[in-house]
Amino acid sequence: MKAPASKLSRRNFLLTVGASGVATVAAVAATKPQAQPAKKAAAVPGSKGYQLTEHVRKYYETTKV
Repeated sequence: MKAPASKLSRRNFLLTVGASGVATVAAVAATKPQAQPAKKAAAVPGSKGYQLTEHVRKYYETTKV
């Protein structure tokens, strides 16, 4: 009589790899910092010139090196 073959088939291996990938993504998503509350615009009352608004701050954040 032959010894039973290993239970680790290709299908089980791929299932394990896929499940570990999902677990990794969930762990990374759980560790991301939460969004900070929006700040009010820093503008001088009555001024129609440059205003530092939320979308301008977001742009500045993307240009940091």
